[in-house]
Order: sequence, then structure tokens, then C-alpha cells
Amino acid sequence: MRTPFAILTLALVIALVLGGLWIGQHVNLLPVDASANAPVYDELFRVLFSIGAILFLGIVGLVVFSLIKFRRRPGQLEDGLAIEGNLPLEIFWTAVPAVVVLFVGLYSFDIYDRMGGMVPLVHDAHDHQMMDMKEQIWGGIGSVADASSADNSLAALAVEVTAMQYAFLFHYPQGDIISGELHVPLGQPVTLRMESKDVIHAFWVPEFRIKQDIIPGQPTLLNFTATKPGRYPIICAELCGPYHGNMHTKVIVEAPGDYDTWFNNNAKTTVSEA
Repeated sequence: MRTPFAILTLALVIALVLGGLWIGQHVNLLPVDASANAPVYDELFRVLFSIGAILFLGIVGLVVFSLIKFRRRPGQLEDGLAIEGNLPLEIFWTAVPAVVVLFVGLYSFDIYDRMGGMVPLVHDAHDHQMMDMKEQIWGGIGSVADASSADNSLAALAVEVTAMQYAFLFHYPQGDIISGELHVPLGQPVTLRMESKDVIHAFWVPEFRIKQDIIPGQPTLLNFTATKPGRYPIICAELCGPYHGNMHTKVIVEAPGDYDTWFNNNAKTTVSEA
């Protein structure tokens, strides 16, 4: 007895969905996760990858099936059947993408909120180092995503980032250090206040899963906590001129003791008050 078409279709859809979910959960195309924000972002990537895998396999499978099933047979010279109008099919291919887009939008907003995108943006620094509070911070990630991965008792390390064609400069107000590389201690929250001197740039660390535009005249903020020691690339992800491809540097995540050594070796001596 031939299996009913509806049961066969349902079985294929279930197999397709399970296969896409398996691909999304077991195929990892991302670099190593090295910040508290990374696991949160990776949740969204796995969901999007699963949806993409289901759509890709389903569409390619349908196209291959159609090429085989409805191919022109030898000696078949007449035109194909003029079929038009299928209300259930039109409702299906309208409703399903609408539900998927709505789900992805809401879930993306939740991920952005969990990463700190909806937190009021305040630059955390000592009083004598703070920016003018009347100056508006225009955008950024305002909090560390996963507090459990960092010691909440640690004060945030404030670093001022200046972007220009074609380099990043990092200024540590405490110690008055200017560096072409970003040095941060492992497990301590870091607050970057970023400004551009010319055109729009973007601060992107793939391993941290963070990217933020740096806009001239509109300071932006970016907070993160590094969770794995190492050297990770900082890339400008916004086309900023003919040498845009060469605008990159490193963020160096060090154990607290190694960071203190670097800081003490590079900090400018201050004149003690009488």
C-alpha cells in the first residue's frame, strides 16, 4: 500500500527541521569565544544558522525534486500545464516567513538587551578623569553581558579610543599611557569611550563578538569583559578610505599580574603633591 502523500510530506518536514537544528547546534563557524558577550551572541548565531540550514536544505531539495519530477520527457513537445492560483500555498509562504522574521526580530532584540545594548550609557571613570557629563554618548553596549564570568567587585578599566585614518590609539587616563595596542586584564570589565578624528570607523573584535561604529563628533561607548588570555585582532569594519584594509591592531588579554607589570612599565610618573 502506498504511503499517503500527506504523511510522507510530514515526515520529510520533520526530518528537514531536525537536520537543520542538528547542523545549527553542531557546526561551529565562529572563532574562539573570548569575552563575556560571546556566549550570548553565539545563541543568536546558532538560531539563525539553524533557520538558514532548514531553508537552504528545503529549497535546494525542492528544486532538485522539481528538476527530476517535472523534467521534459523524451518526445514530449507540448507546453506544460497552465497552473495558477493556489490559496493555501500562498497563505503558507506568506505566513511562515512572517512568523520567522517576527521571531528573529524579537529574539535579536532580547540578545541585544542581554548584551547591554539597552543599558543607559555612562562612562565609568574617576572624577578627575571623567568626560564632561553634558556631552552626549550616542550609542554602544553599556554593560557586561555575563556577570558570572567576571568579578563584580572589580572596577571597570576606562580606556579612551581614538580612531583615525588609518590607526587606533588607546589612551589610559590612569597612568596617562598612549598605546597602539589595547592591553586589558583577564576577567576585569573594560569601558571603551571611542571617538573618531575624521570619518566613520568601526571597532570590531571577532573573538569578543562586539562591533561598534566610531563616529566623528558623536562619542560611542563599548563595554566588555575578556574571558580568555591571548592576542586577538582589532579590525576596522567600516570602509574608511583607500587604506582601510590596513587599519587593524591587537587586543592583548593578559593575566592580572602580567597586565600590572605592563601598566607599571609604561605609566608616566606623576609629581607627588607637597
